[in-house]
Amino acid sequence: MENKTEMTMFHHNILFIEGLIVTEQTFYPAFILFLLVYLFIMASNIGLLVLITMEKALHEPMYILLCNLPVNDALGASVMIPRLLYDVVKPASERYITFSECVIQAYGTHVFATASHTVLMIMAYDRYVAICNPLRYPTIMTNKMVIKLTVFAWGVAFVLVGILLGLTVRLSHCRSAIENLCCDNPSLFKLSCEDLLINQIYGLTFSVLLLASSIGSIALTYIRIAEVCLRSKNSALNSKAVTTCSTHLLVYIILLTCACIALISHRFPDYTFHRTMATIIFYVVPTSLNPVIYGLQTKEIKHKILNMFSKNK
Repeated sequence: MENKTEMTMFHHNILFIEGLIVTEQTFYPAFILFLLVYLFIMASNIGLLVLITMEKALHEPMYILLCNLPVNDALGASVMIPRLLYDVVKPASERYITFSECVIQAYGTHVFATASHTVLMIMAYDRYVAICNPLRYPTIMTNKMVIKLTVFAWGVAFVLVGILLGLTVRLSHCRSAIENLCCDNPSLFKLSCEDLLINQIYGLTFSVLLLASSIGSIALTYIRIAEVCLRSKNSALNSKAVTTCSTHLLVYIILLTCACIALISHRFPDYTFHRTMATIIFYVVPTSLNPVIYGLQTKEIKHKILNMFSKNK
């Protein structure tokens, strides 16, 4: 009977997904917690996006580029958490997902992960120009340049992830179980019994290049900014540099830490619980903290939020 069910699922491209393992005691707390977290992520990120859009004083390159961050965070949370809530409600034996839905979720998760790096890279470039070439900043960071940087950040994510999943979708599959919290590229190509060498080489090259370019560009940017600040005797410039750069750097360190935990956990398939927690941390912690950090640390945004509250009172 089990073999017949598995053959039917295989024939109709229906997959079993492990999802989040919960007991009767943890079902309600887990569902309520993830629902509240999702609502907070969406409200805070959309609120930040609306604030920047509505306030003309924030229509500067730095804040326009910042808009990419809440958009990406909302995307990452929406790809992951609603499906997680749906699976929590279902009994563990009835968690099914179609192959096409799984591919769409995998595409969304990898676009989110890639854009998290590329968006912070273009934001670092903006800070580099503002601090190292302040006189040329208006001529360099034009609307055209902001559009080019935004297209670069999202274009790299869409194209490279498209190739990544294109190589996986071409494979035939002989298994029908996603042994993971959600669908991603490794979970999808593990369904196949074919030679995975090309997928593994491209996946590893993609990950290494993304991390190397991300860490390298941001490290060089901040080394150059530090040099300028150390040579400068302008205390106002140094203070502004420390404020804006510390916010960006804190967001990047949180992202990098969560990404490294998630990557390392995938190397130890026996530690299922730790891998699940690492995945949740990657999708929940940065997306929750980013709007809070920028809202509290960035003087202009903080000032606008306080003004809004005082007007309402």
